[in-house]
Formats: sequence, structure tokens, C-alpha cells
Amino acid sequence: MNTARIALATASEVEGGLDAEGMQLRDALRGAGAAAEPAVWDDETVDWGGFDVVVVRSTWDYARRHDEFIAWTQRVSQLTRLHNPADVLAWNTDKRYLRDLAAAGVPTVPTEFLEPGDDPSTHAFLHEEHVVKPVVSAGSKDTLRFTADEPERSISHAGSLLDAGRVVMVQPYLASVDEVGETAVVVIGGTVSHAMRKGPLLTRGMQPAAGLFLQEEMSRRDAAPDELLVAERALAAVPNVADLLYARIDLLRAPDGPVVLELELTEPSLFLDHVPGSADRLAAAILAAVGR
Repeated sequence: MNTARIALATASEVEGGLDAEGMQLRDALRGAGAAAEPAVWDDETVDWGGFDVVVVRSTWDYARRHDEFIAWTQRVSQLTRLHNPADVLAWNTDKRYLRDLAAAGVPTVPTEFLEPGDDPSTHAFLHEEHVVKPVVSAGSKDTLRFTADEPERSISHAGSLLDAGRVVMVQPYLASVDEVGETAVVVIGGTVSHAMRKGPLLTRGMQPAAGLFLQEEMSRRDAAPDELLVAERALAAVPNVADLLYARIDLLRAPDGPVVLELELTEPSLFLDHVPGSADRLAAAILAAVGR
């Protein structure tokens, strides 16, 4: 039997090619008898067709070149198996997918979208605490939190993004995150693997993040039954959900229950380095995909 070759797609800016959880996944795959290695997604010398599966992991720079990244996913999917699939990645890398979730009846954080040319002073959340970010972003880049008494700063940030031709999303800041944090539910191969608590990431008066991403405060957490139910409903609204290799559903606690903040299907941290056995579960799911 031939050894399965697995590419863990990454970015050139990731030191050593893989982060801590990427190295755990590589080692788990190798321990299961596969040949696994990082491969930079925009490296033109990579022979993507030489891999049995390409797994998108730490391609955190894609937001700066979104169209190029989506074209790469489509090209790779013509050569070999890509996970998650290209159509899912195209849908998930633009946060306007939240409209689709809301339309499907999934509880989500209320969100208003601003297109280039719109007036950033007219959104509904300007005079309450809120968050402004582009719809195409990763690692909380260009994401800022504003209080009700700093509308001009909010308008300026949203305006600069709009002037750059970027679509902007505005959401109310749910204060519960400061006390209970987010719950991130990780699903591997269609089954809930584990959940984590993510501490509050956005602070008042913060400046845009430098580097590829903001550092997160994390700890293990058991997801509540109502959180698992919302996570299940969110996944059910995903196109080609049966083909998902991994997913992360980020939830906040609202007065009426949990709501989806983001549905991460592209390059999220899955906290494999925090949860013993989870890297092995993902490795098994990847190798199962080889046989499909």
C-alpha cells in the first residue's frame, strides 16, 4: 500500500512553516503512517497534484489577496482533494455568510453590512458599543471595538476600509464576552471533538493588530447543551456540509441564548495543542478522506 502524502497548506510568514498545533498534526499523521509536510499556498514550485490531500491550515495571509487565494483553491481542487472544499472556502472567507445563517434561522450576532460608497455614519450600532471589521479578514486584523462615545473614531475606521474598496461589517459588542468569554466548538469529521473558552480579545481604545493575528487567551470548556444545538444548526446551513473535514463554531452568550459570532471553516486554530488526542482524531479524519 502506498504511503499517503498530505500537504498542510500554510503561509510563508509562518515561522518554520507550521504553528504548534500544525506540528502536532504533522506528527500525528506521520505516526499514522502518512507522509505529511507543510506547503506554502502561494509557492509556485509546489506540485499540489503530487499530494493525496491538501489540508488548509495556517494560510493566515489570504485576506490580503482573497481573489488569488480563492483561485488557488479552485486550481488545487482540480488536481487533488482539498479540505475544506473550494466552494466552502469561497463561501466562508466572506463573512456575509452570516446572512445565510440568519436566513436559515440560525441565531447570529446582529450584523449590518456596509458596501463601498455607503455612509459609515448611518449604521444602527454607532451610538452603542460595537465592533467594526472587514468581511474578508483573518486573525482579527483590522477589527476594532468602539464605545458609544467615540463615533468619530468608528466612522474613520469604517470609512478607511470602505475607501479601500472593502466591504465592512458592524456588530454590537456583547458585553457577556468580558465575563464568560466565547465558546469555540470544534467539530472533526462531522463529530464534536472538544470545546474551548476564548477570553475577550478586543479591548477599548485598541489599535489594529500587527502581525498575522492577535494572541488569544484560551482554556478548556464543556459546551452547554444549547451551545451544541446552535452549533449543529449552524453547520446544517453550510453548503456541502458532508464534505467538511473540520469546523469551528464561535459562540457568544446573548440574553436569549447562544448566538454565532463566526463559523470558521477555512484556517482556524482547532486548539489541537491544548486537547490531548484531538490531533490524532483530525489525522484519522484526513486519512479517511484519502480513501474516499
